[in-house]
Order: sequence, then structure tokens, then C-alpha cells
Amino acid sequence: MPATDLKRKTVSAVLWNATEKFLVKGASFIISIILARILSPTDYGLIGMLAIFIMLSTVFIESGFVKALIQKQDCTDVDYSTAFYANLGISIVIYWVLFFCAPYVAKFYQEPLLCEILRILAINFVLGAFNIVQRAKLMARMDFKALAKINFTGTMVGGGVGVVMAYTGWGVWALVGQTMMATVTILFLFPYYSKWKPIWAFSTRSFHQLFGFGSKLLITGVVATVVNNISMIAIGKAYKSGQLGYYTRATQFSEVIAFTVNDILGTVTFPVLSELQNERERMVAVYRRSLFYTALIIFPVMVLMALLSRPLVIVLLTEKWLPCVFLLQVLCITRMFTPLSAINMNILNAIGRSDLFMKVDLSKLPLVLGTLAVTIPISVKAIVIGQLFTSFVCFFINAYYPGKLFGYGAWEQIKDYWKILVAVCVMILGVVLCSLFFENDFLLLVIGGVVGVLFYLFACFILRIIRLDELRVMSPLRMLS
Repeated sequence: MPATDLKRKTVSAVLWNATEKFLVKGASFIISIILARILSPTDYGLIGMLAIFIMLSTVFIESGFVKALIQKQDCTDVDYSTAFYANLGISIVIYWVLFFCAPYVAKFYQEPLLCEILRILAINFVLGAFNIVQRAKLMARMDFKALAKINFTGTMVGGGVGVVMAYTGWGVWALVGQTMMATVTILFLFPYYSKWKPIWAFSTRSFHQLFGFGSKLLITGVVATVVNNISMIAIGKAYKSGQLGYYTRATQFSEVIAFTVNDILGTVTFPVLSELQNERERMVAVYRRSLFYTALIIFPVMVLMALLSRPLVIVLLTEKWLPCVFLLQVLCITRMFTPLSAINMNILNAIGRSDLFMKVDLSKLPLVLGTLAVTIPISVKAIVIGQLFTSFVCFFINAYYPGKLFGYGAWEQIKDYWKILVAVCVMILGVVLCSLFFENDFLLLVIGGVVGVLFYLFACFILRIIRLDELRVMSPLRMLS
């Protein structure tokens, strides 16, 4: 694709993807605040106990097919149909596995209600399998405008149902209803926007080709999901649903910004990098700029959220959620590395090296499990501190192969970030000064946030990270120029 066409297409994709993420995440955030003020930490804890089963099932259903379809540049209708029927078959098998395992899950946690909840939520996987290929097609052609409309509509409909159910006293079932209605809404919207229907074709050759790439992502996805959610299992078992509710809420808050930035840039950069896989110099340039501008945004935002965690929790969630403040502070710093690590891993998939992706993910397993083994018996606070440690070390591990293949490893990346880190320190000073003058939580949240942003921007201008006459440096077009 010519450079100008790719830039235009990418700029449109980034803008619509950003619009989608901010609309969807913003709406989800507001809805979650309303629900958290009505529901109890125990309600969230019950759903948190099932998180690993829900996420594992999603990984198995996708089986890496989404990224395999995007990475492959000559997909046919037979390829898409093969992936569709494979996903649907896998989802049906998983549904019945979860259906029959539900009583044992409830017995493990000693929460009888989990049996019914899991059996109903498992229906989601079958419904979601109908849209996986349609989602891949929209992402491959970078039609994030359609994805924005689909996901925002699903979020609003599901959220509306959840809030109504919460107000009418349904408790934890409000969260179940929210999820189910969002899935049903999206189910009907994807066919309309993607304009794709499966044909009656299943190619064994196509399946082996797609699964050959996707299977490695499946293995790493399973491992990552288990590792990332094993703490929820431990907290739910050892510390019960209330403590898990605080942990779940802190995790969701810390992931709002980090995962939004990751989704905006990561979702777009993967098809762009895949498009440029045969043009190494341009691909590396896009990769480096993606990392830099991600750091420019994610570092100050996550540190600012950590600094203002207490007033944020009190103002938005009320004082009943105060025990999650420390957890939120630590997890905010932890999530600073998430989008950077994701982009470092994305470039491996873009060049078709899912084998290296799998190798990197598996190499982190002993570190993560070892840290969990040490921290789980201590306390929930120790668990999140351990996550901070492993997240920092894993950043270096994730950047190893990019450094080896493209000459841009962890230390080279950190050297590019040093001015950003100095600007963040200036921002911290501004927020700390505000905390000395304002005791009211609402005023500290608002004024501290504004002062922090202004101090950060001022430092960026002084350090020539951004200039007043070049604010377009933050634009997607600039990233690719």
C-alpha cells in the first residue's frame, strides 16, 4: 500500500478507534461507578471468582484465529468460514464443560450461587463466537468506525439493563444481566456492519494454516490468563468475596486508562505493522513512535491516578470502598508498563513470529508464579506489590526480542523516555503541593488533577518534548510521518 494511503487509513483508524475506546470505556466507567455505589464489594467478588473461567473460555474460543486472520494478507471466504465454524464448535464444547463444572466451582469457593451464575454467563461464549470472524474482518480493514458504533451501542444497552436491575434489588444478577444484554445487542449489530456471512465450506488445509499461527497464541493466551488471574482465585479462596471485591474494583479502575491506551494504539498498530512486515524500515519507525507516544500519555495519567486515588475512591465510590485505595495506587504504577509490553509483543505477531511470542510469554511463567507463591500467603497488599515487581521485570523480558531483531530493546526505549519521566516528577511536585492546601476530597481531586496536567505539560514544553507550535506531534499522522 502506498505510504500516503496507509497514513490516511491509519489516521482514520486511530481516530475512530480512539473515539470508540473513549466512548465505550467512558460509558462503562460511568456505569460501573453507578453500579458500585449501589452494589456491594461482595457482589463484585462473586463475579471476580469466575473471572478466570470467563477469560479462559474466551481465549479458547478465539484460539488465535482473530490475529491469524488479520496477519494473513490473502484471506479468502473459505478461510473466514473455516475460522467461523471452528470457533462456533469450540464455543459449544466449552459451554457444556462449564455447565457441568459449575457445581464444582461453587463448591470450591463455598458459594452455591456461583453455579447458576456460571451456567448463565457461559451462554455468552456461544453467542460471542458468532461475531469473532466479523470482528476480525472489520479490524483487518481498519473499519473502527463500525466497531465504535457496535461496541458503544452494546455497552449502553447492557449498562442500562444492569443499572435498572441494580436499582430494583437484583444484586449480583445486575452484573450478569449487564454482560448478557451487551452480548445479545452486539450479536445482531455485527452482521449488519460487517456485511459478511459464512459460506458452507470448511477447509482442513485452511484450518491447519490458521491454527498453526493461532495455536501458539492460544497457548500463550491460556498461560497469561491463568497467571494474570490466579491471584483472584487465591484471594477468593483465602480472603473471601469481600476482599476480592476490593481487589476487583481496584483492578478495574487501574485498567480503565491503561487498557484504553493499549486498545487504541495496540489494536491499530497490529494491522499496520502487519501491513508493513515486508518494509522493515517503515515498520520499525512506526513501532518506535508508537512506544514513545504511548509512554508520553500513559506515564503521567497512571501516576496522577495513583496520587489522587483516595479522593477518587471517596468521591466516585463512597467510603465503603476505601480499603481498595492502596491496591489502586500500586496497580496504577504496575499498569504503566502494560501498553508498552503489549506493543513490544505485537511486533512479533506482526512479522508472523508467534513462536517467539509464545517463547517470551512462557519464559515469564516461573517469575510470576514464584512471586505469587511468596505473596499470596501474606496479604492482598503483598500480592499487588508482587505484581508491580513482576510487571517491571517482564517489560525487559518482552523487549528482548525486539531489541535483538530490530535493535530497539528495553534500555534503548528507556533512554527515549527519560525526559518524559522528568516531566512526570514535575507533575508529582505540583500534586503534592496541592495536597498541602486542600483537605476537601472533591477539591483535591479536581484542582490536583488540573494542576498535575498543567505542570506536566509545562515540563514537556520546557524539555522540548512537545512545543506550542507543534501540538500536532501527538497526532496519529505525526506518528507515521
